[in-house]
Amino acid sequence: MSPIPLRRGALAVTVATATLVACSVPAAASAYPDKAPKPDFTLTVLHANDLESALLPITGTDGGTYGGADRFVELIQQQQELATKGEPGPGQAGKRGVITISAGDNFLPGAQLAASEESGLPIYDATAFAAAGFDVSAIGNHDFDLGPDFLGQYLEDLGTSTTFVSGNLGFAEEPALLAQVEDGTIVTSHVERIKGEEIGIIGLTTDQLPQLTSLGDVTVDPDLAGIANAQAAAYAAAGVDKVILVSHLQDIDNEELLAGQLRGVDIIVGGGGHELLADPGDPLVPNGTTVYDSYPIDATDADGETVPIVTTAALYTYVGRLVVTFDKEGELLQIHEDLSRPIPVAAQGPDAVEPDAAVREQVVEPVQEYVAGLAEEVVATSEVALNGIRNDVRSIETNLGNLVADSLLAVGQREAEEAGIEPPVVALQNGGGIRNASVLPAGPITALDTYTALPFVNFVAVAPAVPVETFIAVVEHGLGGGVEDGVLQPAGQFGQAAGYRVSYDPTQEVGSRIVDLVLDDGTVLVEDGVATGVFDTISVATIDFLLRGGDGYPFGGVDFTVLPITQQEAFEIYLTEDLGGRVTAADYPEGGEGRITVAMPAAG
Repeated sequence: MSPIPLRRGALAVTVATATLVACSVPAAASAYPDKAPKPDFTLTVLHANDLESALLPITGTDGGTYGGADRFVELIQQQQELATKGEPGPGQAGKRGVITISAGDNFLPGAQLAASEESGLPIYDATAFAAAGFDVSAIGNHDFDLGPDFLGQYLEDLGTSTTFVSGNLGFAEEPALLAQVEDGTIVTSHVERIKGEEIGIIGLTTDQLPQLTSLGDVTVDPDLAGIANAQAAAYAAAGVDKVILVSHLQDIDNEELLAGQLRGVDIIVGGGGHELLADPGDPLVPNGTTVYDSYPIDATDADGETVPIVTTAALYTYVGRLVVTFDKEGELLQIHEDLSRPIPVAAQGPDAVEPDAAVREQVVEPVQEYVAGLAEEVVATSEVALNGIRNDVRSIETNLGNLVADSLLAVGQREAEEAGIEPPVVALQNGGGIRNASVLPAGPITALDTYTALPFVNFVAVAPAVPVETFIAVVEHGLGGGVEDGVLQPAGQFGQAAGYRVSYDPTQEVGSRIVDLVLDDGTVLVEDGVATGVFDTISVATIDFLLRGGDGYPFGGVDFTVLPITQQEAFEIYLTEDLGGRVTAADYPEGGEGRITVAMPAAG
């Protein structure tokens, strides 16, 4: 690879020759050239992001074993030791150190996180995270998914071994997190001291956080560049000459855009996008993840200087390793490309490691047992087969689609009072979010079935004041798939319905297909294709993914409240509590009950 242009005319090193190449220096009054900067400190940055409670190992497309918290911990501990072991390599300084960083989303609701709920032990994710020895972490959007109190409990279980750096979030109104601020676990800035060197850490979380998760009363400052630049300047004034930004901005493109506005930041570690950065020849996990860009990405800051950006794929499948060398003035001299890469967490191949025995015993084995138990846990019995066939839930009303939509409506109505919002009267679930792609046979429904049907970590959300014209457009969008021979074709946007009935004409243009739209209480919103204007707004329950525009849904920026309940949890609650563990053929007949019908042509 070609030499990387580094900051302020520093030196660069080619991987092939490890030869120092001086950049051109303008003519000076002195007859003696300035001395070339010398390596003073080599830093290995070990990093991960979006671990998301993927504590159990997976099987790759090659049949091999990858990921798992136990192998991840073993690998990262090995890399921590190797970073300063042996003689320095070409271009490295004699003084070497290592820092281990997470870019957030350290856990995620789902079957594996649920294993901690009744264990009576510290949260398994916290146990694994502590064993990995992370020095610092950003806070991700999913870290709030179960609300600020759960995040507070996670941090309590984790202890104070990791410093969580957040420059743009405010916690004064959330007691569980304010306690973590007061004991120094959550800080606005942090200096990590390594071998006598000071590394200033800046932490940022996406300013879209209120639309992404269950934030409670946590506040978000959107001025990301202003906050980062002010903190970098404060570090410089204090003599801290090496700065790392740890950010969770949802997409590495956002880190690249932000980099162009920054001054004084040497390295950016990003998270939230799950992008895999790698170079040709790097060993990779064979799980279908495609390479997004090279490792690292070379961004340009506001002063025209190069800032390396790193991130890596999610779910305990990689440890990222960036090795850099600074001079005595804190200028970045070299990125050691021969050492910098994503390292797969694997049971085979050149990077193979054995599982960490303690993490396997304390985390992986009990979580495996819990997940296996879900397959044995019967949460309901159905008198009727429940249709989740992929093309059906994406094109017609099905009884499984009705069940899922009803669960969103029921939970939304139950939680509305506590949330201080208008209870929903209708609900909608996109067919593309129902993923079991099969018929659940009549008989027992297990807890694992609920996760299989609804694997995505979407949350129940309520928009309490949707303009009726917007709701009509939403229902239209759910019927807006392609049509062949007068028949609506499967599309992920298809809307399974609760609280209303709609008839539509698939021969009409998209956006003009609704013939009649009637609420369950008899209120007519559309009659013969014409909106009645009977009232102005309606409260709608759905999943947060759709309210944010997922699957192209035109909610148009309406205000909504995300409830701390996943759609899977809502489904299970509805089966066990609302239905008393019994799905009847009378309530959920095969073929549906006429909630979504094709309008019959008028007699001519």
